[in-house]
Order: sequence, then C-alpha cells, then structure tokens
Amino acid sequence: MKLTKLAPLFIFTVLATGCKVKNEVAQKVQTITERPNIIFIMSDDHGYQAISAYSDKLIQTPNIDRIAKEGMLFTNASVTNSICAPSRAVILTGKHSHINGKIDNLSEFDTNNVTFPQILQKAGYQTAMFGKLHFGNNPKGFDEFMILPGQGEYYNPKFISEKGDTIIRGYVTDITTDLTLDWMKNRRDPNKPFMLMYLHKAPHRAWLPTQKYYTEYTKKTFPLPETLFDGYKTRGSAAKTAEMGILKHMSLVNDNKLTPKTMKELGLTDWNDLGESLGRMSAEQRAQWDEVYGPINEDFKKRYPTMNDSTLTVWKYQRYMQDYLGTIASVDDNVGRVLDYLDEEKLADNTIVVYTSDQGFYLGEHGWFDKRFMYNESFKTPLLIKWPNKITAGTTEDEMVQNLDFAQTFLDAAGVVAPAEMQGESLIPLLTGKKETWNRDAIYYHYYEYPAEHAVKRHYGIATKEFKLIHFYYDVNEWELYDRKKDPQEINNVINDPAYATVVREMKQKLKETRKKYKDSETLDNHYIQIYKDNVGRKEL
Repeated sequence: MKLTKLAPLFIFTVLATGCKVKNEVAQKVQTITERPNIIFIMSDDHGYQAISAYSDKLIQTPNIDRIAKEGMLFTNASVTNSICAPSRAVILTGKHSHINGKIDNLSEFDTNNVTFPQILQKAGYQTAMFGKLHFGNNPKGFDEFMILPGQGEYYNPKFISEKGDTIIRGYVTDITTDLTLDWMKNRRDPNKPFMLMYLHKAPHRAWLPTQKYYTEYTKKTFPLPETLFDGYKTRGSAAKTAEMGILKHMSLVNDNKLTPKTMKELGLTDWNDLGESLGRMSAEQRAQWDEVYGPINEDFKKRYPTMNDSTLTVWKYQRYMQDYLGTIASVDDNVGRVLDYLDEEKLADNTIVVYTSDQGFYLGEHGWFDKRFMYNESFKTPLLIKWPNKITAGTTEDEMVQNLDFAQTFLDAAGVVAPAEMQGESLIPLLTGKKETWNRDAIYYHYYEYPAEHAVKRHYGIATKEFKLIHFYYDVNEWELYDRKKDPQEINNVINDPAYATVVREMKQKLKETRKKYKDSETLDNHYIQIYKDNVGRKEL
C-alpha cells in the first residue's frame, strides 16, 4: 500500500450546537510507513454478557473472540447515553448528546456536526458504510454507503444508497456482510487507507434469527440470571415504574412469537404483531418459519393454563434468549467472514478492527429486557480491538473508556489532530502500552428519552471504578449510589447509608465538576425537556 500524500493543512469549519466555532485543524502525517486501515464493527443491543470472551454462560462467539485473542478486551467500556441513535451520534461526532443535539431517537441529527469520517475522508482515507445507521438517509463523509432505513428489517430488507433504494433478498446479517466484502474486494482503492463502518441490525428487537439458528436455538435452555426476580427494594421509583419487565411488558407476539390465532384461543391480547416482518418472507421462508414456531405455539397452549407469574416469566425469558442469541450466532459467523478476508488478503497486519455495540442490553437481569438505565448491563458495552504489531495479543484492559472516545482514537491512529470540540480521549495510549499517560478517573452519563416507550426516567450520573452515582431529575428528585466493588450486581442503593456519607459528598462534588467539564447544566436539561415536549406525538424511529 502506498502512503497517500497529504496537503500540509486542511481547514475545517466546526459547528457545535448550531454555533460556528472558528478552528483550524492541522493535519500531521505519521512517521510510520503506512496509515492503518480501520474497520469499525458495531452490532445493535449486543450485551457483553452474550460474548464468550466476557462470559460463556449463554453463547460461544469464537469469531468475535478472535479479536480479543489477537488484541485487547476492554472490561470497563461504557456508553454516554444508552439508546440507539444517540449512541451512534456520539460515536460519529466525539461529543456528548447535549453537545451534538441528538439526545434521543425522536430528535433530528444536526447535519452541521462534523463527524470523524468526514475528517478522515478529507485526510485521504477511502470511506464506506454498510448496515444500520438508524438516522438520516445521506451520511456525510462516505464515498459509498448502503444503509437500512430506520431500524431496518431482518428478512428481505430494503437498503438506501446514494444511487437509490433497493430490496435485497435474504437475511440482513448475511447481506450486510456481502455488501461489505463486495466493497473491499471490488471497489476499495488499494493505494489508499480505508475506514469502513460495518454495522449490524442484529440483535435488535424483535430478534428474528435466520433459519439455521432459529431451528438450533429454539431447542436450547439457558441459565437464569441471579436477579431475574429482583424486587428493587432499595431503589427509588425509576426502577419500579420502568416498563421493560419480561413478565409484564415483553410482547408474547412480537417478542415471544405467539401467533394471533394462539392468542385468540387463549383469550389473550397484545400490543403488537409480527405481520410486517413475517409478511416480507417468501412462501418458502414462511413455511420454514412455521415448521419451527408452530410447535412452540402448540406447546404454549398446553402449558399456559397451569402457569403462574414465575413460570410464565421463565418461559418468556427462555424464548427471549433463544431468539436473541440466535441472531447473535449469525453476527459471529459473519464477523468471521470479514476477519478471514483480511487474513487471506494480507490486510490484517495494518488494519485496526473494532467490535462493539451501540450499548449494552438487559438479558433478564433485574427482570428486564432493553437498555436505557445507567445500571451496568445497559451502561457497559462490549469492546474488543485488534491492531497487530501495536496491541499485544490477548491483553485485557480495565480502564474506564467510552464510545465518546472512538472518534479521537481513529483520528489519532490516522495521524490527524482531532477538533478541539471533541470531548473524548484517544485510546491509543492504552492500546500501545503507554497506560501511564491515561488519567481518567470518572465517566459521565445522561439519558433523556422520557416520557416515552419503556418509561425510564431521565437521569444523569458519574461512575468511577469504585462507585456509581445516579440522579433521577425529571418529575422526581431521587439519588442512588452503588458500591461497584462490593455490589457488582447493583441491587443495594446505599445513598442513605451513614457509612457512605463521605462518599456521597465526594461523588456529588465530582458529578458537579464533571458536568461543568463536559458543558452540561440544568439550563440545558430544561432546554431539552422543552424540546422533547415539542416532539410529543412523533413516533420513535
């Protein structure tokens, strides 16, 4: 690969929250022979608990694990706002939600934001995106893209490109990989470094696996999480009023795949159905589906009359895991296809490969599915990175990092100085064994989408390695503190425990300082509350 010659200076106009910030961003050429390629692989709602490099209790993911074996596994990675579109906006801009303006799935993304792909593209990188972006139909900074509209579909999905829309027959995870490999094989310029965003829809709800894996996984039984029947005894109203409980809020039809006929025979009603998704299937695909899910419906009809809340919760959990994990099995297979291609074409040695999710997900912990809360299962996200000759293979890193850091990391790796408005930190010191230069001691989180689906109250907070402080501030004024070392499952809120009085004072002061550091404030809180009220009635994307 030839080193692309860079102009000595690029001038970018950086816009932050609608205001023009005058800033000239100098470019520097690395002293290494070649700038690295970057492949950013992201799935949607993939909990770290469902990657065997973290835990093998639920599933084996040998291909995703390869990234950790050949590189670094982060055990303390998190997001700044645990919901799909805002997480992606943070990743692209390197700015917290309150700065980039994409606070929730309702608000528009301000295209005046400058994103790291735009900067890399101007610095000589070839750029491409395939899969799920979730917002906007014309992503900036990409030479080529094919993306799913909104959430996208699992079967025979529609794709949007700069050339127009098209429906592609097949399964979305396979198709996204086909598009990715086709670009690398046939349209990638071998004389340029590339930055590729390879973005999976799976395992986003409603968890529709491909035939191979719904046939296999519907026969499996999975261990129950220890907190499946959590009663939230020490917590305030937020956990108790959230609407994401497996028993009460998980759809028997949409999520557990009961048919309208089964529901009617049992005298049950539900909020949704799978009509649109299953209606996309060909006759052959639908026959294969019915062959597996038909007997599941018949079995449920026999079981239901004797079920109580406990046994119904367990049944719904097992059905949830069977389909959720079945979609992940396809993701793992397809990640393997991309890694194999890099090896076969001798590209692996000069390519940074990242695997992550747009946030974590509850896999029955605390009796929940979905995400949104600052509690660990949704706050933490999987992060595995390999970069041969830079990262020591098989290493584990426990420093606190966030999706806020990706933009600056990629720019740093490419030898490009990041705009001053970006708020993250480059991970390069951690990746290259220079941990002594890393000094972050707390990370900041802020969730906005309330009142809305799942009814998770607005909250912000900070986490250190030892403690986590959360403030629920809208329609309540409640605080929670968790001892992350003594209580890793976060079931004991110690905010009012006299033994933690000093910790509470110190953490509240640190939260105040962190809010100021990241330019968040009560004024902005009220501003976004009003914007959200103005958006009431709009459908979540």
